[in-house]
Formats: sequence, structure tokens, C-alpha cells
Amino acid sequence: IKILLKGLRSPQESVNDLSPIESFRIPTKEELRELHEEPADPQAQQEIINSIEEVYFSNDSFDIVKYELERLPPVLSLQELEEYRDKLKQQQAAVSKKVADLILEKQPAYVEELERVTSLQSGLQLAAVICTNGRRHLNIAKEGFTQTSLGLLANQRKRQLLIGLLKSLRTIKTLQRTDVRLSEMLEEEDYPGAIQLCLECQKAASTFKHYSCISELNSKLQDTLEQIEEQLDVALSKICKNFDISHYTKVQQAYRLLGKTQTAMDQLHMHFTQAIHNTVFQVVLGYVELCAGNTDTKFQKLQYKDLCTHITSDSYIPCLADLCKALWEVMLSYYRTMQWHENHDQDESAAVSSVSDGNNVIGTEENSFDRNYVKKKLEHGLSRIWQDVQLKVKTYLLGTDLSNFKYDDFIFVLDVISRLMQVGEEFCGSKSEVLQESIRKQSVNYFKTYHRTRLEELRMFLENETWELCPVKSSFSILQLHEFKFLEQSRSPSVSPSKQPASAISSTVTLFEQYCNGGNPFEIQADSKDDETEDVLASNGYESDEQEKSAYQEYDSDSDVPEELKRDYVDEQTGDAPIKSVSRETLRSRKRSDYNLNKVNAPILTNTTLNVIRLVGKYMQMMNILKPIAFDVIHFMSQLFDYYLYAVYTFFGRNDTFESTGLGLSSSRLRTTLNRIQESLIDLEVSADPSGTLTAAEERKEKVPSPHISHLVVLTSGNSLYGLAERVVATESLVFLAEQFEFLQPHLDAVMPAAKKPFLQQFYSQTVSTASELRKPVYWIVAAKAIDYEQMLLLMANVKWDVKEIMSQHNVYVDALLKEFEEFNRRLSDVSRRVRIPLPVSNILWEHCIRLANRTLVEGYANVKKCSNEGRALMQLDFQQFLMKLEKLTDIRPIPDKEFVETYIKAYYLTENDMECWIKEHREYSTKQLTNLVNICLGTYINKKARQKLLATIDDIDRPKR
Repeated sequence: IKILLKGLRSPQESVNDLSPIESFRIPTKEELRELHEEPADPQAQQEIINSIEEVYFSNDSFDIVKYELERLPPVLSLQELEEYRDKLKQQQAAVSKKVADLILEKQPAYVEELERVTSLQSGLQLAAVICTNGRRHLNIAKEGFTQTSLGLLANQRKRQLLIGLLKSLRTIKTLQRTDVRLSEMLEEEDYPGAIQLCLECQKAASTFKHYSCISELNSKLQDTLEQIEEQLDVALSKICKNFDISHYTKVQQAYRLLGKTQTAMDQLHMHFTQAIHNTVFQVVLGYVELCAGNTDTKFQKLQYKDLCTHITSDSYIPCLADLCKALWEVMLSYYRTMQWHENHDQDESAAVSSVSDGNNVIGTEENSFDRNYVKKKLEHGLSRIWQDVQLKVKTYLLGTDLSNFKYDDFIFVLDVISRLMQVGEEFCGSKSEVLQESIRKQSVNYFKTYHRTRLEELRMFLENETWELCPVKSSFSILQLHEFKFLEQSRSPSVSPSKQPASAISSTVTLFEQYCNGGNPFEIQADSKDDETEDVLASNGYESDEQEKSAYQEYDSDSDVPEELKRDYVDEQTGDAPIKSVSRETLRSRKRSDYNLNKVNAPILTNTTLNVIRLVGKYMQMMNILKPIAFDVIHFMSQLFDYYLYAVYTFFGRNDTFESTGLGLSSSRLRTTLNRIQESLIDLEVSADPSGTLTAAEERKEKVPSPHISHLVVLTSGNSLYGLAERVVATESLVFLAEQFEFLQPHLDAVMPAAKKPFLQQFYSQTVSTASELRKPVYWIVAAKAIDYEQMLLLMANVKWDVKEIMSQHNVYVDALLKEFEEFNRRLSDVSRRVRIPLPVSNILWEHCIRLANRTLVEGYANVKKCSNEGRALMQLDFQQFLMKLEKLTDIRPIPDKEFVETYIKAYYLTENDMECWIKEHREYSTKQLTNLVNICLGTYINKKARQKLLATIDDIDRPKR
């Protein structure tokens, strides 16, 4: 049992583990007996085997005896031991029978396999004999043939290896010498070739990297490639100041070989930024050092902003021009760089479209990505570069105070900046807000100082003005003056001023296109206006002395010819027929009204007027170049006109005596304008105490003292009609100035900001248009003094109006009055020899005189103490005689205030009831005149109560007037 059960795992495993000796062991008789005693039922036998504990199927190292002994209970029972022993025996017998059955079952297979083993042993012995014979024959062949042949093959292989080695060594030798060739190519600026060679050398070096010498060469090639990149970067920086197509093409090809197209574009923008900074610094530094001389000041260490403050006034303009020229070169290089890329992209796109195979799809996509990146980078760089340019120029502009510059110098600065802003607009579509703001600050600052000086000059001119006629040609136009030449380049006010004053180039050609191949838009050119002459002055205001002489002779000869001999006067002229189908009466009326017959209608203006017009032209030049200060400039221009108008009024039109007559000589609009000018522009406290508030001082700083007329101007002489010539020149020059402002209105309106246009409209409607209204108060003073109205009143007072019979002869005072008018006519003619008297002026003078004469007549009639019906008829006779003779002296129709006299005379015939209504309807008469009507005309026909009623009515009418 111990033998069978020891190491028993399972029935099948136990059979497999039996050695051949154990397999052949014959069971003993006792075992066989026991086997035969065991039940023969296979199922029962299998149940016995299954009841065997698992531990008996473990490996050989298991100690069965020890296991069974350890299982014994503490108290041993013989009966239990025997029973347990019998159980183990049964299990052993079942196992033994199972083993015996398996051995009997496998016996035939065992015999068959043993036969195969015996056969295999015989085959192996035969193979051993064959191998022994083969080895003996192989040794014979090796000694006789194979060893010699294989030696030849080995030598041939060694030869081939040595040839390859020699080729490699030669390649290595070539690689060692490439640095010399690379240096030569770099000196020739053949960057693509150098990079191509270097990359090929690197590729070859990687092939021979197993050689120790190649590792050193490889690092050397890498250093060389980095050196090439550095030189390539330097070459790229040269593009910024002087673009060269072939040079840039090489650089771009080189970067493309390196696969660094995008990096190159980033570097290029950095170089452009650096180029702008270095360029402006070097230009300004050069001028600063030049002006400083040999001083030891280290200007190189200064910041650019501080450096700009050291520029002197003399070097400011040339430095600005050189600054803009240098910046132009940088921007032109950038523009040409963009052009190169546009053309290159078009060529590449055309090449790609012509080759439609799909082998290089990935490479094409990469190139397309690079092109898009470069395009966007260049477009974005436009505004960045222009911003840098603006900031540099702004710093330069604000580094110097320009308020004391000469006008032409300042206009040149504006012109340069205007051209620069045009460059910016063409460069990247920018409105140049930075430049506009900086130049606006300088312009406003400059213009305030400049305008203040000009106003003081204008006051000085006006105070020294003798109001003599400035002789200009009849064809004179302000466009002939140098200051208005810029208007001829563009009559349309809508043209951009940034393009207008700089040049007359067609708007279809940009500055970059014009100067792409050479030249510079900021070259300082000699001003051509010095070579031109203003052909505006005449010798003495007339086109011909002979015309002037004949004009006077004809007028003088005509004045003494009787009326009946004047009818054929025109037919006896020189034979010319200057006017078609015009009646003789019309010619005579023209002769009466126009005191410059045959004179050329040259404009009436003074030197001061001409100076004001020139100032306006200069102001407009500045405004046209720089629109942001348009409102300030137009405001200052309006002050020039205001001061001129105020001066003419102060000199010739101010007379409190005549203004108080209530005849409406000054319109409410004119009075409002004059009051506004006096309050806003005229400093009436010149001699006052200067100590005052700061605000008041600032306000006074903006004002100008009231001008005083020159002592050379005499306005009290009757022979000169109380300075009529000077008055005509003054008022008509003002009217001419107003006409020029009207002519310029579209140009001013075009540049005026929309929010400020109401100011311009108000200036024209309330100030410029009132210039002609100044004629009335100015010429009223002449009319009031030219005729002796007081003498006429005295003569009328001596007339007896209570005559009893109707008179056929008019009174003497009518002839005296007419003589006064004839003398006035003669003196007017004398004045016209000096100054052309325009028809509106002569009409106003006559109108004033006639109006005053008629009012004097009414006043004379109102002084009558006694008057009969025949006396009233005499009044009518006198007035009709006066009108008849007067109509021969003037062609004014209807006669002014004719109804004023006639209505008053006819009022003498009114009844009591009609008189009351008449008084209420005719408020134009004075209280004295109305009272005289009641007392003299109705006094004898009405009772006292009725007269008191009428006088009360007159008093009621007069009360509001007080």
C-alpha cells in the first residue's frame, strides 16, 4: 500500500510517471489474491479511487507516513485503526487493479514503439558513416580548390571597399575646402548659392558622419550657416533705405532655401522700424552738430525728443525737408517691397496653374500659406510704419516753437507736412490724425501770434492811410495776386487741399508711382513766384491819359451848353457809334449820373485794401493746407474785414448829430454789426489802468485799439466836398473788399467744418452784406454840409405868403437853392477828376441832397406866420419850378421825398374833419410842422375848442416819439 499510494496523484498521472522497470513489475500472489478479492464492479472500484484523499496525489516530497501518524487521535482504538487500515487496503487494491488494467491495455503499443526505436538506431548508425565519408571528401576539396578561389574573391571585395573609401576621402577633402568657396560667394552676395552649397555639404557630411573628422566639419558647417544667416540679415536691413530688385530677390531666395520665409518677413519689419528711428536720429543729429559747431556736447547720448529741441530756427526747415526725404526713401522701399511680392505671387500662381500634376500638393500648400502670411504681414506693416513716421515727425514738429517764424517759412512747413500727409494717405489710406493734431497745435499757436501782429499792422496802415486811390488795371482780379495762385490750380473748392498746393499732378498718378524710379517729392525747389510779376497796377488808374483828358473835357464842355444845343451833341463825336439803338435822352441821362464818362471802371481800392486782400490770401493758403484750423482762420479773416469796416465807419460815417435825425440812415443790421465789432474786437480801454483781473487782461489781449484817422486827411473843406474823394475811396474800397469775400465764399464754405458753418453764414449775412449800407451814413454827412440849408430857411423866412393875388413868378430862394445844386454838381465833377464816382455813389449823394432840400422846404413852410390861399399857390409854384430845374440836373426818378412836400402843401386846403384824419395818417411830420398847419391854415376858420382838439391829437401822436 505504501509503495502504491506514495506519490499517487491521479490514476492517469500515476501511469505516466511509472518507469519502464516499474511497469514490468509482476504483482505478488498476495497482491493478486487481494486484487481478485476486490469487487470487480468498475463503478464501485471507481468510487473507491475517488474516495482517496487529494493529499495522496501530491508530489514525491510528501511524507505519507508522517501525515498518517499526525492524523492519529490522541487516544488510540485498535478497532478504529483496523477499520482505517482495511479502508486504505481497499483503496490500494483498487489503485493497483486500475494500474494493472492500464498496463495490459498499453502492452501492444509498447512493443510497436520499441521496434521503431530499434530501427531508428540502425538509421543513425548509417548516417554517421555517411557524414564521416563526406567530411573526408570536403577536406580534400578545400585543400585542392576552394581556398584559392575564395582568397581571390576576398581580395576583390577588399579592392572595391578601398575604392569606395578613396571616393569618400576625396569628398571629405572637398568638404574641408568648401569654407573658402563659401566666403567668396558671400563676398559676391550670392546668398542663395552659398546656402545651397552649405546645405549640400551638410547633407554630404551626414552621409560620412561615421568618420571622426566629419563630426568637427559638421559643427563648422553649422557655424558657417549661422554666419550666412547673420550676413543675410544685414543684407535684408539694407533693403529698408535703398530697395534693389536683384538684391532683394537673392535675399528672398536664400531665406526660402533656409525655409525661413516667415522669419525673414518678421525681421524685415523690425529692420524698417529700426531704419526709421536711425534715419531721423542721424538727420537731426547732423543738423544739431552742424549748428553747435565744435562744442564738446555729447549730442549722441541724447534722446531723439531732446535732440529735436536743439534745432535752431535757421536749420529747422532744411532739417524738416531732409527728414521727410529720408522717411520717404524708407516708405518707398517698403512700397517697392510690396510691389515685388505682388509680382512674385502672380508669377508663382501662374506657374502653379500651368503645372497641374498632383505630385507637389503639400509643397504648394506650404508656399500658399507662406504667401498669405507675407501678404498679411506686409499689409499690417503699412499702418505700423506710417504710425512710426508720424510719431517721429510729430516729435520734431513740437520740439520747436514756430510762433515767430516768417509767414512763407511757416507755409513751407505746412506744405511739407501736407505733402507728407498725402504720402500717408497713398501709403496706407491713413488720415494722419497724429500729424494733423500736432500741426494744428503749432498752426493755432502760430496763427494767433501772426494774426495779432497783422491786426496791429492793419491799425497802423489805417491810421497812416490818406485814402488815395491805388491805381490798378480795369482787369484786376485777386486771382492775379501771388497769394491766390493756389486757387487757379483748383477752382473747384471740393478739391482736397492736401493734393492741391503741393503740385498740379493728375490725381490718377500717385506720388509713389511718380517717384518710384527716382526723385523725391520733398525736394526744396526755388519758388517760381519770385520770377513772376503781378501785372495789376496801372500808371495812374486809367488805361490811357488821353482817355482821361477827353473824358473831363467832354463833361466840362457839356455842362455849359444850353439844353437846346445838346440834342445833337452825341452825333458830333469822333464818328464812333459805341452804343446801338440808344436814345439821345438816355445818353444825356447817363452823362448826368456817371461822373466818369469814358473812364475805365477800374476797381476802387487803397494800398491798405490791397494789403488786407493779400492777408486774406495768406490766411486761405494756410487754411487750405490745414483744414482742421479752418474755423480759426476764417474767424481771424472775419476780424480783418470787421476792423476795416469799423475803421471806415469811425473815420467817415460816425456823426451823432445826423444820426439823431431819425432818418434811418444806419439800418438796424448795420448798427448791430457795428456794436458787435466794438464789443468783441475794439479795445476801448487803452489808456485805462492796466491793473485788472487776468481774465480781463486776456480778453483785452484779443482786442485792438480803435484806429484814428490820419491828420493828413481833411474832411472839413467845402471845396473838396468835405473829403468826398477820400470818402468814396474808403467806402468803395470796403464794398470791393466785401465783393472779394463774396467771391471767396464757396472756397471758405468748402473747408469750413459743418458744425461751424452757421458762423460763416452769419458773417456773410450780417457783416459782409452790410458794407454797401455804410454808404448812406458816410455820404449823408457830405450832403448835409454841401448845400447851405440854413441860408435857404432865412430866404424863405423873408417871403410874404399872405399875398392877395396869384403870382406868376417864383421866389428867389428857389433860384438860390438851384444854384447851390449846380455848385454841388460842379464840385462833384471836380472830385470825379481825382476819383471815379460810381453811379450808386452819385445817386446816393443826389438822393441825400434832394431829400434834405425837400425837408428844408417843408421846415420853411412850417415857419410861416401868415398864409393866404394865394400864398399856398405860390408855394406850389416854387416847388414845381424847383422840380423842373432839378430834373435837368439829375436823372434820379422819382424825386426823393417829392410827395413829402406836395402832401404838406396840399394839407393847407383840408377842412377841420379831414385835418384830424390827415394828422393821424401822416406821422412822418414833426409836431412843429403839424401844429403850424392847425394854427395857420385852420386858425381863422375854426373855433378855439376845435383847434385845441386838433393840437391834443398832435400831442398824442408825439408822445410815443418821446
